Amino acid sequence: MQAQARRRLLAAIFWTGAGALHFRAPAFYEGIVPPPLRRVKRAVVLASGVAEMAGGLAILPARTRSFARAWLLATLAAIYPANIYMALSPERFGRFPRWALWGRLPLQFVIAWATWRATE
Repeated sequence: MQAQARRRLLAAIFWTGAGALHFRAPAFYEGIVPPPLRRVKRAVVLASGVAEMAGGLAILPARTRSFARAWLLATLAAIYPANIYMALSPERFGRFPRWALWGRLPLQFVIAWATWRATE
């Protein structure tokens, strides 16, 4: 398998797996929804899970790949406030070390770069 095809497959697995986790462990994801969206936290969690899974699957066909890129980068931007909320509220997420909560912030950019590369 050539390198680009491998990147696509790995990205598709990553995104569909990440999206599926929203359905397997919704309570965790509901806990990181920032306060302004708390009233609709279940809908936010399910919608973001569907968005990640749909984007992951859209990576595979060539005709939907550029759409997948834009979709997934927008999804990353949409979920970024949850990561900021976690970093700024470490007392709510005591089972995670502070460095990990802050480390998630730049990690999102690495994921964005890898997604871009996989969808070229």
